[in-house]
Amino acid sequence: MDFDLSEEQQLLKDSVEGFLSDTYGFEERKKIAALPGGWSPEVWAKFAELGILGLPFAEEDGGFGGGAVETMLVFESFGKHLVLEPYLATVVLAGGVLKRAGSAEQKAAHIAAIAEGTSTYALATTERHSRYDLFDVTTTAKKDGGSFVLDGEKAVVVHGGTADHLVVSARTAGARRDKGGIGLFLVAADAAGLSRRSSPTQDGTHAAEVTLSGVRVDAAHVLGDPEGGLPILEAVADEAIAALCAEAVGAMSELTDVTVDYLKQRKQFGINIGQFQALQHRAAEMFVALEQARSMAMFAAMTAATEDARERRALASAAKVQIGRSAKFIGQQGIQLHGGIGMTMEYKAGHYFKRLTMIDTLFGDADHHISEVADYGRLVAAA
Repeated sequence: MDFDLSEEQQLLKDSVEGFLSDTYGFEERKKIAALPGGWSPEVWAKFAELGILGLPFAEEDGGFGGGAVETMLVFESFGKHLVLEPYLATVVLAGGVLKRAGSAEQKAAHIAAIAEGTSTYALATTERHSRYDLFDVTTTAKKDGGSFVLDGEKAVVVHGGTADHLVVSARTAGARRDKGGIGLFLVAADAAGLSRRSSPTQDGTHAAEVTLSGVRVDAAHVLGDPEGGLPILEAVADEAIAALCAEAVGAMSELTDVTVDYLKQRKQFGINIGQFQALQHRAAEMFVALEQARSMAMFAAMTAATEDARERRALASAAKVQIGRSAKFIGQQGIQLHGGIGMTMEYKAGHYFKRLTMIDTLFGDADHHISEVADYGRLVAAA
């Protein structure tokens, strides 16, 4: 297979990497993390100038017609620099719902706002009891004339505290774990009855607890079929997994480089510890785990558009398993080879491990996804 980048893809990669290398060093990141909401509006505006906020959207909707490979290139750079801005929440998650389920009018209004950097969005699907099941929804959306009234709570909404709009999943019909009867609703952050409580997560990003109490959503803000939202959410989740795999590869690559560099500089018994064969072997094993993860991240990007939903989910799960295992191994080895300094807030190695740990849990950890792969294997065998 040809893994060479096209001229446009290489230009995209160089542009994003060049900007982040110049402006998003570790010290600058610490300052951004201390800002209200934990991200920089100035950096976000620069993302809009670079064109990456409109990257995965169709040209007729105001985007640039990019696909999963282009998203992979962006996220790998994000992983290397531990970018805190709400790209995943706005562009991939909420934006993914809008581009799949939005009407022409909804796309014109909201995708343009995303691409221009004038509005941010978040996807509110997770509930306290739902774990990784997108269909486990108790938040209700009751029809009331020409609108819906939403009641319920959403947990750990990534960047939900600063988003201008939320895409909320709510049950319009059926029981708690039914796969039908789930609708998707676009809710403004200042809507009556909506409250949010945001806090930083372990990796420096922010997430919010969202409460909806009698929030009224008119028909113009219902996204797609009010009972057919689950397939949309599943497709968006699979696309997000591909993006997260690429981000993890970027983070693992940087952590591996930082660790090897440390082994070359740190001295013990009068010599650099990198000369000890046992430590060389561990560094080599980190590199092997990284390359395994890189291959699966490419695989995830190339298969993200698979039309068969069941097959697509199995392919995404396979990638997430390897990413989770490689991330855990590289993270642990990186910390252990650094020793005590690797655990300090002032040094970046620990921050990469924290982000890798968070990526493993987003949309299902390695244990969850290996069960998904096994389930798919049983279905194929039985067919």
